[in-house]
Amino acid sequence: MAVPKRKTSKARRDMRRGHIKLTVPGMSPCPNCGELRKSHYVCPSCGYYNGKEVVAQKNN
Repeated sequence: MAVPKRKTSKARRDMRRGHIKLTVPGMSPCPNCGELRKSHYVCPSCGYYNGKEVVAQKNN
């Protein structure tokens, strides 16, 4: 059975994991209100998607 001769250092171990990281979601401005929102999602601030009101917002 193959057994490592030396302990793999933290630096060498972490170099293998360079591609595993968090990514920022693609944000775009809402054409209706201008707030940043995730692409292809209903705007959380105004409730519009594709020029139509999809979710009615409460007036505070």
